[in-house]
Formats: sequence, C-alpha cells, structure tokens
Amino acid sequence: MHLMSRTMVALLFAAAGHTAFAQENRKPPIILESIGAYEVGGKVIAKPGDPSQTLSCDHGYVEYFIPAKRRSVGLIMWHSSSTKVWENRWDGGEGYKSIFLRRGYPVYLWDGPRVGRANWSCEPITYTPDYFDQRNFAAWRFGVNYLSWHPGLQFPMADKEAWNQATRARYDEFDTLENALLQAEAGGQAIDRIGPVIAVTNSAGGWRALLSALKAKSDNMKGIVAYETPGFVFPEGEGPEPKPDAPYGPNAVPLAEFKKLTKFPIQMVFGDYTDTRPIWATSIKVARTFCDIVNRHGGDCEVLLLPDAGLRGNTHIAFADLNNEAVADELSKWLGRKGLDRFAGE
Repeated sequence: MHLMSRTMVALLFAAAGHTAFAQENRKPPIILESIGAYEVGGKVIAKPGDPSQTLSCDHGYVEYFIPAKRRSVGLIMWHSSSTKVWENRWDGGEGYKSIFLRRGYPVYLWDGPRVGRANWSCEPITYTPDYFDQRNFAAWRFGVNYLSWHPGLQFPMADKEAWNQATRARYDEFDTLENALLQAEAGGQAIDRIGPVIAVTNSAGGWRALLSALKAKSDNMKGIVAYETPGFVFPEGEGPEPKPDAPYGPNAVPLAEFKKLTKFPIQMVFGDYTDTRPIWATSIKVARTFCDIVNRHGGDCEVLLLPDAGLRGNTHIAFADLNNEAVADELSKWLGRKGLDRFAGE
C-alpha cells in the first residue's frame, strides 16, 4: 500500500511556530513506520494537432504518515484552505496531524486536483488576485469586523504573526459543482487505494468528501467527520431544492446512490459564534435536515455543536484553535463510540 519500505523511523515533530515551540518540543518523539506520498487519479490529455505530446493532469496528491503502532482505520484530512491547517495550531503548536499520530491513527493529507500540490490542471486556469484577508477574518468567524476579535476567541489575538500565518494558509479554490465532482472522482480513487479510512474534513472539503464516498468503488470509507461544511448532497425529491449553479450546491442524486452515505457514520461539527454569519447559521439547519434524511434511510448521522460539548470560542477551523486538543478529544470519543478506534490486530 505504501511507496516507502516499512522501515522504523523515529521522528520528533517539533512545532514550527513561535510561541508554542518550547512547550511542544518537550513532547516525546512520534514513532513512524513509514512516510511518503503519491499521486492518484487524473487523466492524460494530448496536445491538439500533435497527439505524441501529452500532459498527465487533474490528479490528487496524498501524503501519508503511518505510526509504528497503528490503529486499523486511518484519517484522510481534507481541507478547504490548505494542508497547513491540519499541521499546526494557529500559534504554531501541534495540529491534528501530530495529535492523531500520537493517538495511533495513520494520517493522510489530501490535496485534490488543481489545489496545492496537485495543481497541474488539464484545463486553462486564470489566476486573478482577489482581496481575501478581511473576508477570511469574517468568514472564519474571528470577528464580524476586521481585527475586532470575538470575545473569548480560541485564537492568539495579540499575536500578529499568528494572524499572518492564518490568513496565508489558503490555496486558490474553485467552488463549483463541476470542480467538486472532479475532486470527488480523484478522492474516491484515493479512498479505494488507501484502505479503511475516515474523512476528516473542513468547510467545502466536507461536500467533496460526501461526493467522493459516492464515487468510491470500495467500501473503504468508514466514516466522515465534517467540520463546518456548507455543502451537502440530498436524494432527489428530498431536502432543500437543488442549486447546482450555486457554490456548495446543494445537489441531488438518485436515492440508490445517496444510500451509500448510510453505510458509515457521519458527524457534522460546528464551532462558536455561528449566529454572527448567516452562512453558518444556515449550514447548521441544513446539516440537521441532512442528518434527518440519512437516518430516515437507515444511516447514522449526528450534528455536534462544540458549545454543547462545553467548548467555547471556536472558529470555523476549530481543529487549529488553541483548544484543539479538547476538540480532538471529541473526535476521539466519537471514533470510540463507533468502534473505529481499534488497533491493528485487535
């Protein structure tokens, strides 16, 4: 399954950041059996007028980390900004990648086609600089107005470098149904290749992971934990009216196809301050409708509001917040309840 030899590798994932370095550096080494990466999916196109010239493109990129003592099911971390948000906390402390490697889970960091390390597109792409800093601040619910922070926010508000790192932690994206389906095709092939895996997603990554579960030919998708997805999939004739031309849909699929989403547990997670941004208040309502429909068809879906679990001050990217260990504990509890936390050989 892995491209590297299964050599025992001892690595210390020291924090790359600033204020948290000394604290994180005291942790023991993370012992890995193997690390590596590979491309998956995509197609090959020929140059018009000269079919001898080709381009391999529209593939995804998987980077993997396999603990020496591993659990049976891995975590594929699917972002909607950049892989950075899985790798570090906002202040440079340990991110979900290291937290869950310490807990024994194989971790796979995923860049879908045309994003990040998989940006070799089969079609022309025009990049036009846009002005995202202030929009990121509001959309990620750091505050309503730029640099006016929510009280009690789980972000190092006095640390200017933390904000600099946060707003730069983003790739250019294409939030259309066409692109989501393109990524879902490669994502499904990645799931088929990886083996038993849970998709841990953020924002529109959740929408793409739902679509990937429909595209996968195997039963390797063992669960989806979606942090604040704005995009959903519904069976035809149920749920909100489809909006295929709108960012994040929702889009409809035949009921027989939708029922693939009832074969594994799903958790939809939302942070704090959601009433300050209409998109997230609406997403919670739609998530509940989605879960009701999944459960009506025999599935297992739930919505978790972190404030209901006693966790306050979390942003749109809760797993990078200062209390991400506590947020990770909620994920660990869910994995345990669903029987997805067994070690290999048990």
